[in-house]
Amino acid sequence: MCLCAAAPLAAQGPTDGVGTTARTGLVFDGYYFGSRYAFDHVVEWTVPVSLSHRLGSRLTVDLSSGYAHASAMTTSGTLELSGPTDTDVRLSWSAVSGQLIVSVAGTLPTGKTAVDTSSVPLLSALATEVLNFTTPSFGTGGGVTGGFATAFKLGERWAAGVGGSYRRYGRYTPVAGAGDLEPGGEGRVRLGAEGPVGGRGYFRGAAVYATSGPDTLGAGSRSASGPRFLLYSGLSLPAGRGSLSLYAYDRYRLRPRGYDSTVVQVPRGNVFALGARLERPLSPALSLAPNVEFRHELAGPATGGLKLLGWLVRPGVDVRYRASGALTLLVQGQAAFGRVADNGSSVPLVGPRVVMLLEWAR
Repeated sequence: MCLCAAAPLAAQGPTDGVGTTARTGLVFDGYYFGSRYAFDHVVEWTVPVSLSHRLGSRLTVDLSSGYAHASAMTTSGTLELSGPTDTDVRLSWSAVSGQLIVSVAGTLPTGKTAVDTSSVPLLSALATEVLNFTTPSFGTGGGVTGGFATAFKLGERWAAGVGGSYRRYGRYTPVAGAGDLEPGGEGRVRLGAEGPVGGRGYFRGAAVYATSGPDTLGAGSRSASGPRFLLYSGLSLPAGRGSLSLYAYDRYRLRPRGYDSTVVQVPRGNVFALGARLERPLSPALSLAPNVEFRHELAGPATGGLKLLGWLVRPGVDVRYRASGALTLLVQGQAAFGRVADNGSSVPLVGPRVVMLLEWAR
């Protein structure tokens, strides 16, 4: 489960001496669409839970899970789905201090696997990347991931890093009565670099390549997704007493190659985002961070151009309060405005997002 909303909490300071960190809270995502659209609204509540514990100077154990409830009002009635999500357990070992980290992660299938056919439209809406729901999936058949990451200096002030991972998924039944699904394994390679620019700024950039094998259904049919390329860049600049962060994210999904017409091919796609965040401390314990993000998603067949699936602009503000030396509270409020494609035209959308998270560290 994605706990990206907790990232501002995790970045509060150095973790040296911090042995245990626990986070939980409540996240609300909602989207309300204009008339003529198949959905009147789609809303989701998520209660994320994560725990990180250091076992000595080189070993860390992380656990994350949660509970989610989603509902949608459609032209055919109300759809609902709720339950716990899968549980991720990760073990990270600093094999060479400061230079090499090896990790093994297991996904326990504690979430929902087989859902009713009637829930498929709701799950499709949650998985739409331009909407970026906190919990896009309620569960799978679990899996195991192994990976590594290493870093090295580039000159006196810059550094570069490389990482790789491979994930093997378990077999499960995604839709009740529709047969088993055996997802293909997925491999990822990541390259990154960071360092100061322009005297006062700091740049981070990364490129990720991911590829996966075909998914096999119980009846013998298969589907395949093409390789994915992801580019990310971020620039941090001083802004008075605070700091200004700018970032860009661009991910391409190419068409799969080497498969015949009997294999269902996932369409090509592109997700692009631009964002800015201005963080300013109001006191030693309180800080304010207005932010804004623009995001759009394109998709298309194996040949020809990509078509716009939707776009949105999401302004918001984060308030972070350190209640004590061990307890930190994050409150985030955002509102999305945009449009989504609908049979050759488009309809408007508005979408509030509210996040309340608590972090305890000692």
